[in-house]
Amino acid sequence: MTTITSIAPAKAAGTTQTRTHRAPRRQRLLRWLFVAPALTYMALFFGYPLVNNIVMSFQRYTPKTYFTGEAPFNGLDNWRAVFANELFTDALWHTMLFTVGSLLGQFTIGLALAVFFSRRFRLSGLVRAVLLLPWLVPMVVSAVVWRRILDQEHGMLNTALHAVGMVPADGVPWLSSPSVALLSAVLVNIWIGIPFNMVILYGGLQEIPRDLYEAAALDGSGPWRTFRSITLPMLRPVITVVLVLGFMSTVKILDLILALTSGGPADSTQTLGTVTYQLSFLQLDFGQGAVVGNVLILISAVFAVLYLRANRADFGKGK
Repeated sequence: MTTITSIAPAKAAGTTQTRTHRAPRRQRLLRWLFVAPALTYMALFFGYPLVNNIVMSFQRYTPKTYFTGEAPFNGLDNWRAVFANELFTDALWHTMLFTVGSLLGQFTIGLALAVFFSRRFRLSGLVRAVLLLPWLVPMVVSAVVWRRILDQEHGMLNTALHAVGMVPADGVPWLSSPSVALLSAVLVNIWIGIPFNMVILYGGLQEIPRDLYEAAALDGSGPWRTFRSITLPMLRPVITVVLVLGFMSTVKILDLILALTSGGPADSTQTLGTVTYQLSFLQLDFGQGAVVGNVLILISAVFAVLYLRANRADFGKGK
């Protein structure tokens, strides 16, 4: 009897351990099953095009390839040709100026509007809704409208500025002067991106505890000191999201530039996005176009990593 009773608990313990080991396996399997559709989608619609684009940058890929299927490897010839092209160097510089100028303008004005609307007043909701319109309108439509507004001879902007004596009768060549066209594109993109920054930053401001502002007021802190010591530090995670997402959407912009200036005049508004389009679909050199596309992907990936690291650091501080 003693032997039987001693064996029974041992079997029960072994069965319990087996079940304990099986439970995590089932949980891991269920997790992978839930994640599998997303992984499949990413692999098909992001992974395959990315790998194919990288391979294409090392091939002589022409329209003939679509009929023959032949795309011989040419080593680093595409990369050498692109980096030796002055247009690529100019486009890289223009992309940096366009991106930095757009982000600074969008973020500064968006933050100012978010702070302004955080103090609720009558019709504030209606005004916010109206300010969202530039973000809701398709970018091509906005660009076409602004092209009419910025027209040198018949544009509304030159007409209004001339009426108040700020510009001469012939107006300012907003889109036809190499020294002004890029600035005009930046201003239009700022106008388009302000609502996004305002909405995200406004939501972040609503999450800041009001008690902090009340305590700062009791300590005698002024508006600027309160903004610098409370608002900005508490908004840091939201600011990171806004700037990184804004960068990744701005650095690859194409439709706005094409609709406004088509990269001109004199290539003064050529960016990496327009150069990719020009090489791939106008010159039909898909290999060199893939090289510029890979450069864009690399730049975006670097900022994506910085974004993830910043978020991880903020999460660690929060814990």
